[in-house]
Order: sequence, then C-alpha cells, then structure tokens
Amino acid sequence: MEPVRVNLGPRSYDIRFAGDLGSFADFVRLSVPRAKLALVVADTHTERHATTVRDALESVGLRTGMAVVPSGESSKSLAEFGKLLDALADLPADRQTAVVAVGGGVVGDLAGFAAAAYNRGLPLVMVPTTLLSMVDSSVGGKTGINHAKGKNLIGAFHQPAGVWIDPAFLGTLPDREFRSGLAEVVKYGVIQDAEFFAWQEANAAAILARDLEAVRYLVAKSCRLKADVVEQDEREETGLRAILNYGHTFAHAFETVGGYGAWLHGEAVAAGMVCASRLAEKLGRIPADVTERQVKLLTAFGLPLHPKAEWPIEPMIDVMRRDKKAAAGRLRFVLPTRMGHVELVDGVPEDLVREVLC
Repeated sequence: MEPVRVNLGPRSYDIRFAGDLGSFADFVRLSVPRAKLALVVADTHTERHATTVRDALESVGLRTGMAVVPSGESSKSLAEFGKLLDALADLPADRQTAVVAVGGGVVGDLAGFAAAAYNRGLPLVMVPTTLLSMVDSSVGGKTGINHAKGKNLIGAFHQPAGVWIDPAFLGTLPDREFRSGLAEVVKYGVIQDAEFFAWQEANAAAILARDLEAVRYLVAKSCRLKADVVEQDEREETGLRAILNYGHTFAHAFETVGGYGAWLHGEAVAAGMVCASRLAEKLGRIPADVTERQVKLLTAFGLPLHPKAEWPIEPMIDVMRRDKKAAAGRLRFVLPTRMGHVELVDGVPEDLVREVLC
C-alpha cells in the first residue's frame, strides 16, 4: 500500500501502511530524526501492542518510557492529561522527545494534547489500533479532552510527525469497535465521494467479514479523503474542514447527555448522520432516498439510527448551542445537498432539530 502524504508545508507528514515493526522503527527515526527519547502512551487494552512498539524503538537506540491510561472515553479528562504531563516531566522530556500514541481515538486525542502542551509542543507519532482511529482521529492534528459541558471542548491543533497504520491490529478488534469505525467510513462517502459510498454498499459483506483487501482499500481511501480536506483547511478557518463533522453536532450531544462511554463515538456518529440527513430533508435540501441509502448501509453495519428514547431532548439542544460550529448560540449543522456533497448551514430552527430527535 502506497503511503498517503498530508501536504501541509513544514508540517507535512506521511501516513504509512505496513506491518513490519523493524520498518516502523525506521519510520519513527525518519519522522523524528532528532529524538533520543520517547514516551509510549497506551491504554489497558493496547498495552501489549505498546510494549512491542517500545521494544522496536529501543532496538534503534531510543530510550523509552511508557504510560498506560484506563481504556474508555472517561480517560479524555483533565486528570489523565495531568498524569501524562507528570510522566513526561519524570522522564525528563526535552523538546525533541517523541510522544508515540498506541491505541484508539481516546489514546490519540489524549496523548496528542499532552504532546501539544508539554514544552509548547513535542513531536507526535500516531499508531492507531482501531478502525475509527485509523480512518479519522489519527489524521489531521485535532487533539483534546472532554469537559462536563461538552465533548472535546479543551484541545489544540497539533499535527503528527507521522502516522503508522498496521491493518493487522484490526484482526483482534472487538466486533462492536470495528462496526463503530465504519460510521466514519460511511461519512466520507456522504460528504465527499458518492462512488466510495456506492462501493461500500456493494462490498458491505466483504467489509464486515474483514476481507483484507476490502479493509486495506477503505482505510487508505478514507485517509486520502480526510487528508484532501485537511490540506485545504488545516485549522477549520475557511469552513471546508467543518464538513468532516457531518453528524457530529448531534453525536456530541448524544455522548454528553447519554454519558461518555454509553455509546462508542462511531455509534453516536451513525445516529447523528441520520438525524442530520432527516434535518436536511425537512429543510428541502435533499430527497428522502439520500437518507434511506444511509439508513440501509448503517443498518447493514449494525449501527444505531436514532438516539435513545430516555435521553432528554432539551439538554441535547443545550449541548448543540455550545458546539464549536455554533455562532452566538445559533445552531449550525453540516447537511447534505446530494450524495457526496454537504454544506455548513447556519441558523437552523431549533423546532426542526427537536422534531428529528423525537
């Protein structure tokens, strides 16, 4: 598999697809050539992978430390962030010390934010181990932690020095985690590439069976699609990068009100996309078949289509008012205009939002 290059001038980096840890160690050496020390960060589910990564780094002369956080969304907290800063101080880390994040989106977001903050920025290498982190959170430089008032409210843009993706990690990924990651893959088809969406429809069975060729293609394609957006709007300043948040305004409300960890992120995104698409229908922006195609594919992938009935609507609306895309309390949503294209829509009436949440 050919590398995907994310072209960002002096912050450019490669996404490499391989499974040889000897090559991984060489990749880290090339990505962070001045590093002599590395902190490997994992959670309790990826500690075994992180130990292998640490051994590979030590084989090429890097001194390493390791920090392990509890698995789950609750680790994206100020408390765990502080512990990582303590671990870096204890090494002690200098400005060339690499932070190597081995895990899913939680590990990548948390370790990435620590790398962004310590000494005003340390080099970061992402080693995603879940489908969701491979196709989404490891690419693009968004890092952060959660706040009781909203998901990812505290964070920073901090591009990695490199991303290493080994599809073999997916062989041991629990089925629920794998399906969760597929929500972000579906998203890329809706927002950018109608042909990619159609490919997923035609290959749903092979994808669910984790056919190696199908998985390799969907991971590499998703990374390329995200890189295309990030290259044009790295820090969400032109509005283009906001398209990557399709379904996420709803999803973050579900995660906040339902309690972090009640749903996996991709599960919330799946239901959020359906809500956003139904909202677009109510606004007359799309015909019903655009929504129904999404519903059919998400159903095939075993993902939820609507929030849980017991989650109160008004607190969800309140979370949406604080969403990063909101402006002066006015709700803004990324909504489809056709399959393969979405737009950021301002001033959406709250009554319509309540209707799609019912």
